[in-house]
Amino acid sequence: MNAALETKYIQQHLIDPEVCIRCNTCEETCPVDAITHDSRNYVVNADICNHCNACVSPCPTGSIDHWHPMPPTAVYSLADQLSWDELPAVQAAPPAAEKHAEAIDKASAADELQHNAAVSPTSTNAPWSAAHPYLNLYGLKKPLHAVVAGNFRLTANNADSAVHHIVLDCGTQFMPLLEGQSVGIIPPGVDASSRPHYLRMYSVASPRTGEREGYNNLSLTVKRVTTDHDGKPTLGVASNYLCDLKKGDVVQLTGPFGDRFLMPNHADSNLLMVCTGTGSAPMRAMTEHRRRLKESGKTVGGKLMLFFGARKPEELPYFGPLTKLPADLMDTTFAFSRQPDQPRSYVQDRMRERGRDVVELLRGDTHVYICGLKGMEVGVLEAFNEACTLAGLHWPSMHLRMVDEGRFHVETY
Repeated sequence: MNAALETKYIQQHLIDPEVCIRCNTCEETCPVDAITHDSRNYVVNADICNHCNACVSPCPTGSIDHWHPMPPTAVYSLADQLSWDELPAVQAAPPAAEKHAEAIDKASAADELQHNAAVSPTSTNAPWSAAHPYLNLYGLKKPLHAVVAGNFRLTANNADSAVHHIVLDCGTQFMPLLEGQSVGIIPPGVDASSRPHYLRMYSVASPRTGEREGYNNLSLTVKRVTTDHDGKPTLGVASNYLCDLKKGDVVQLTGPFGDRFLMPNHADSNLLMVCTGTGSAPMRAMTEHRRRLKESGKTVGGKLMLFFGARKPEELPYFGPLTKLPADLMDTTFAFSRQPDQPRSYVQDRMRERGRDVVELLRGDTHVYICGLKGMEVGVLEAFNEACTLAGLHWPSMHLRMVDEGRFHVETY
């Protein structure tokens, strides 16, 4: 009787609230709607979760990848999980139970490809030549303390959108970062429930050699949030904290995060970048890395093509520096949706206008990076499809192949 009871264990899927950045990727990805959330935590319903692992790969922090052996009659409830500030310790299961849980995982693994195939193919592996990233060196309990070296407004003072370029000095602390990676920011203070604010993640806007080359620093591109998704007045906790920082202030960092949205290391590869607003941060990092390679005298054969969208030129981060980049470094196309006396233009519209150039680049060793507001994603994919169809190419199969080869990357929010 006891032996039979020992085998009745499952691997309960749990999310680490300390590392989770509440980006909603897991909930959107889950094919069976097992993941939900409140104002504080994201949680997994053990009665629904089928261990398909579809949510694991897209998670930018790894907070989703936790499995505790639990008796089915004593799993953590949703109420339990919603109350956590940290994961409970893993409970030791009898050896027989561990074998049973392992067997369940192997059985569900046979279905994993089928579930993943049902998810939009935008999550992928890192490029084959990407440098090996460091991950999760600093957490909430032991963050890195960085000093603000500069805080500059990027957009015009009369622009509706206030975007800041913030430089953080890590001093002698080890914080290796690659283009496409992110760091977590821990805002000071507590929320309405008198609990510490959870971390927010921001893409790094500086290349691997730092914002100032040879210095142990990094930069972030941050938009001050003053309204919610419905347009109602609100103040974003982390964004306003960051935009108000003064030189010399100390910021708590976690990370690094991200092991997929990385650029290829072989300099003959092409980069096709599509972004809006602060989605320009990783694109700036990649572009600056290539620019420094060329300036150092290294052979760089790959082409850079950028489609960058904003409401108006004065609301577009890095607009001035981008216009000064030489044409032989990067082919840049802007799209503005609120220019006076001009029709609205979005990045997908400009991609259609330049469909032949887009397809020509796709025919080569090209890596695609899309970053910005989630609403752009469908339109951009449709633009790729239309351009390829006109050129006699089958975009769906090309898209799947690029995803499989680590050459198609999407980060939208």
